[in-house]
Amino acid sequence: MPKNILLVGAGSGIGLATAEAALAAGHRVKATARKPEALAALGIPVLPFEAEEPALDEVLLAEPLDGLVYFPGTIQLKPFARLTADDFRRDLEVNLLGAVAAVQAALPALKRSGDASIVLFSTVAVAQGMAFHASVAAAKGAVEGLARALAAELAPGIRVNVIAPSLTDTPLAAMLLNGEAKREAAAKRHPLQRVGSAGEVAELVLFLLSDAARSMSGQILRPDGGISSLRLFS
Repeated sequence: MPKNILLVGAGSGIGLATAEAALAAGHRVKATARKPEALAALGIPVLPFEAEEPALDEVLLAEPLDGLVYFPGTIQLKPFARLTADDFRRDLEVNLLGAVAAVQAALPALKRSGDASIVLFSTVAVAQGMAFHASVAAAKGAVEGLARALAAELAPGIRVNVIAPSLTDTPLAAMLLNGEAKREAAAKRHPLQRVGSAGEVAELVLFLLSDAARSMSGQILRPDGGISSLRLFS
């Protein structure tokens, strides 16, 4: 059944891949983005959005919403001793406070659906301790806590779940995958020996928005190549 879906911060990477997949599945998609060109080319109504100054235009929330997905994220990898208060503040603003503002603004429209789904994003670095990830892991850990609290508070009418991927082939991760040697090394760090794609994660988003996931809420799904849960012995 076609659903009304709002994608926040969907101008590239997993957000854009989700927009393409949602349209292909017949859903009615609206979006916000800092760079709207690719979404507009798909025929999707798109308005500006800045995660550090979040505000959703009421025109996006005029109809009942069946799905809300918040995509903005950061990759700010530094030794802990070099991280500043501003680094932590920016990661919290983009990853946590932007999501809080988006959910609060969309909540009346989501409640009007009667059967809505919210999808937020975390990182594998919350479940698996990783060097140089202190700032983003702290912010995304807060997102996971927020999601579980909201899943309890908003049940049964609204489901809330989180996707926590490992390194994914997107523009955000380009600096970590810009070269065959880096790409091969990144793949080898994962038990499944590969780097995930934006399209794969987009399909997981669509699943969480679908009726097939109506019994799932408060869950953290981990498309991470097995890195957070598997140890291989050679």
